[in-house]
Amino acid sequence: MTTMFRYPEFQKFVDNPVALQEDSTLIPNSIMAEPDYIDDDSSELIKPQKLVNPVKSSKNHQDLHRELLMNQKRGLAPQNKPELQKVMEKRKRDQVIKQREEEEQKKKSDLEIELQKRQQKLEQLELEQQKVQEERENAPEFVKVKGNLRRTKQEEVEVCNS
Repeated sequence: MTTMFRYPEFQKFVDNPVALQEDSTLIPNSIMAEPDYIDDDSSELIKPQKLVNPVKSSKNHQDLHRELLMNQKRGLAPQNKPELQKVMEKRKRDQVIKQREEEEQKKKSDLEIELQKRQQKLEQLELEQQKVQEERENAPEFVKVKGNLRRTKQEEVEVCNS
């Protein structure tokens, strides 16, 4: 089966594919055609210029843009979020944290759970001892003296009995 081209010049490339590689006039350098006015010979053409944006050229806009860039570099973001959105994000974060804790709790073995319970009991005992110690230190002077008298009286009774 032979391919028929409308132009006979292309038939030689079908018959001999090596000829296509040798003829570089058919292979374009770029896909887009270059415009005629690129040559600097014509001084009659008006060269296009970029339009000036009045918003960007204003002093207020430049100051605001500079401030935003500085804040972004420092890691400070403007707080434009409404209060409701902030509250909802905080709730979502708390919910995710709670779910992670529950998953970690499920993954713990029986031994870890038992050790954690014992640690909590020890912490409670320490807190109670600290409270008792603080109550003794903060007690009025007459209560301390009365306690000392009782101790000395008990010691005397024990010495007499022995």
